[in-house]
Amino acid sequence: MRLIFAGTPEFARVALARLHAAGHEIVLVLTQPDRPAGRGMKLQASAVKQFALEQGIAVAQPRSLRLDGKYPDDAAAARLAIEAAQADAMVVAAYGLILPQWVLDVPTQGCFNIHASLLPRWRGAAPIHRAIEAGDVATGVTIMQMDAGLDTGDMLLLEKLPIAATDTTATLHDKLAALGGQLMVETLKLAASGALQPVPQPAEGITYAHKIEKHEAAIDWAQAAELIVRRVRAFNPFPGASAVLNGETLKIWTASVAPGTPPSTAEFGSILAVAPEGIAVAAMNSIVSITELQRPGGKRLSVADFLRGFDLQPGMVFEKREITAVSLRT
Repeated sequence: MRLIFAGTPEFARVALARLHAAGHEIVLVLTQPDRPAGRGMKLQASAVKQFALEQGIAVAQPRSLRLDGKYPDDAAAARLAIEAAQADAMVVAAYGLILPQWVLDVPTQGCFNIHASLLPRWRGAAPIHRAIEAGDVATGVTIMQMDAGLDTGDMLLLEKLPIAATDTTATLHDKLAALGGQLMVETLKLAASGALQPVPQPAEGITYAHKIEKHEAAIDWAQAAELIVRRVRAFNPFPGASAVLNGETLKIWTASVAPGTPPSTAEFGSILAVAPEGIAVAAMNSIVSITELQRPGGKRLSVADFLRGFDLQPGMVFEKREITAVSLRT
């Protein structure tokens, strides 16, 4: 099938590579403009752009696709490229730009989106993070026929995936990326034979996966250990859960719920015990065991390695830092 592909990060690159390997003719790739990254803040091409250039696929990087928006020249140039591609369909995965109606109307079979959740749960920008944070036991991938709404289009294929108790956003991302590529190949086979059967999304169970903000990384020790641990997993690798001790911000990468409850006199965030196996910290009627952490500018270390260069003692207290909870709107 003759395709346009729109995507930006590694999640999208996996799908693009799968479509390319399946023999589809990808005539144009849309991706976000190069962004500064790394310590030197040098411009860096997206994962999708890097793959496309390696395969000799034409790339366009408009800052907007809105003809009446802030960058009308970008949008106009993109429109010429999209129309000239004469694509059967456009595949979209974590692109980062909203597709206006004129884009949706150009491909003969419309635009298909790979969304990393079981729609209508977790529409929006951060479905993997929010599923882990909420304690969902399963998630999945939905292939959707795109419309002008925010992840509101008809469902074409859907497959469920369990969330392991140890899954982080990083590990779950990789599983869902592979699943998304597989399902999109299956979707295009069905589309080519006219066998797609679109199903409207249910009106019940709609939640929104709001974009992850850096301030959410701050651990609030007045929360229950179970929620704190879920947030640690959800914010790994970005933005990384953090806690301040003696004025130094530490990244908390791995943690678990420890058995027992803290003494009634223990302050939230106080260190109850220090051992090579974990650092026990008092939370709301529960205890968090930190097992991997990182100092500013340092490496991620196990507790045993961390303690060789940082003197932690019971009785020390992480600073109180309240975070703003993200509500689920329906």
